Amino acid sequence: MEKMFEELDFCQTSRGELSLRRRRIPMLGNEVVYEVIFNEEFLMSSLFHAAEDALADLAIQALAGCAEPLDVLVGGLGLGYTAAAALRYPNVGALRVIEVFPEVISWHQRGLVPEGCGLVADPRCQLVAADFFALASGDGFGGPTQKFHAILLDIDHTPAHWLHPTHAGFYSPAGLSGLLSHLLPGGVFAMWADGNPDPDFVALLAHVFCDARAETITFPNPIRGGESCGTVYLAAAPAIALG
Repeated sequence: MEKMFEELDFCQTSRGELSLRRRRIPMLGNEVVYEVIFNEEFLMSSLFHAAEDALADLAIQALAGCAEPLDVLVGGLGLGYTAAAALRYPNVGALRVIEVFPEVISWHQRGLVPEGCGLVADPRCQLVAADFFALASGDGFGGPTQKFHAILLDIDHTPAHWLHPTHAGFYSPAGLSGLLSHLLPGGVFAMWADGNPDPDFVALLAHVFCDARAETITFPNPIRGGESCGTVYLAAAPAIALG
């Protein structure tokens, strides 16, 4: 009989303790669920990834008029749902995923998480161990001249609730302007956050970019009952209007 709970990996990273767990949920017919815990804080679950999927869907659909193959960057690998959703689009020519913890990349390479084998096997997908925020404020994600059609970010809980204090500067006019410099003309920045939209952050995005909006993504929560929600923020570089 398979275990009801198993810790698939535990590691001491440069920023604290990281754990990958697999459990069966009796109330859901023993459905297998994968969970990521960081410093005893719940980060993500395979049970809830509608907003992570929507992060890729909304950004790539906003670029539907682009005739060339899309170069897409994802900040934060996690369980891989945003990256996997992006790769479902045949017009995505290359996908680079920036993940600060090499251990998380290893989960995918070792096939410990559901999306791992698919990501590793796709020749368009490159997994890079690096700090997204350091690269965003520095020379960029592939050198100072490389720019992307879309940059998708799924790392912090919200613009005001960060996993590490060094991320704070990104959520400022200077930090977002640095990110904008890594987008191609007409490119799209999209970001996941927990809970409902923050109007102040939408206003900040609109100040830095030429257009911005927030989409509320609702999904059923079979554990608590009812619905939960997440937010996808979308911002456009000059030469495109999100409609």
